[in-house]
Amino acid sequence: MLAKKIQSALISVYDKENLSPIIKLLALLKVKIYSTAGTQQFIKKLGVKVTALENVTGFPPILGGRVKTLHPKIFGGILGRSAVPEDQKQLTKHQIPTIDLVIVDLYPFASLLKAKATEADMIEKIDIGGVSLIRAAAKNYQDVLVVATKKLYPNLIELLQIREGVTHLTDRKFFATHAFQVTAHYDTIIFNYFNQTTQINAFNLHEKTCSVLRYGENPHQEGKFFGDFEAMFDQINGKQLSYNNLVDIDAAVNLMEAFEKEIVFAILKHTNACGIAIGHSVKEAFQKALAADTVSAFGGVLITNHIVDFEAAQHINDLFF
Repeated sequence: MLAKKIQSALISVYDKENLSPIIKLLALLKVKIYSTAGTQQFIKKLGVKVTALENVTGFPPILGGRVKTLHPKIFGGILGRSAVPEDQKQLTKHQIPTIDLVIVDLYPFASLLKAKATEADMIEKIDIGGVSLIRAAAKNYQDVLVVATKKLYPNLIELLQIREGVTHLTDRKFFATHAFQVTAHYDTIIFNYFNQTTQINAFNLHEKTCSVLRYGENPHQEGKFFGDFEAMFDQINGKQLSYNNLVDIDAAVNLMEAFEKEIVFAILKHTNACGIAIGHSVKEAFQKALAADTVSAFGGVLITNHIVDFEAAQHINDLFF
């Protein structure tokens, strides 16, 4: 299982939420902690001993903090392979400390994007050192445990409490896989931000949100939806969605895109439109669409581009669900 005990850790996080329990557990296990300025101050306030990375590198942060961790004495300690004697000789020769645990998060580029920050602010929140640290630690999962997301803090706490900081290869590979997912998602968001104006002929998509569907194309098959469905649609009523329901919804949306300001209602069954209509209200549009085929509509997907008429919504519920 290639068990390894955590004896040193590099911690550099933008978001300090839920970090305190981990710091205290590392201190109890006598793990040597290295950190950057902001996180270093946070750790000091907890009464835990911490070593500043600039004391290791002999070089202070420069360029307004753009360069803090990019140094051979940091990356050598992360990428050094315990099973390669020459690596160990070089670490000793250059007085590079071995790092067993890396806890790093990334600048909140996505949050600034939602807040419609200026381009100058967006550029400064493109993380360089954090992504590099995460990738280096994940690459060397044979020796290093990397935690790149707060969602895995409970998993790390379990390792520190129950196993007293001993990790197995399967643990480290599990965390590394999540780490590469974090960097892939981060780069996708940045690329799509730049490509709004550059418009390179490429399509990059990376979704972390996933919901399990009632079933796939057939009842014996599994289905998953990647993305935030609730951010796009309001499901008024009915069972948990299946793959076929989502295909019907996609077809309905494509139909309604042909209309601009009108209130539109579409009823679909197996991607076929049973009826589609416009009206002065949702209820009127629904009644017209239903009149086109009152039989096939049963059990189909009913979708409108203008859910504001709650009386109509209740009427739909009463008829079909």
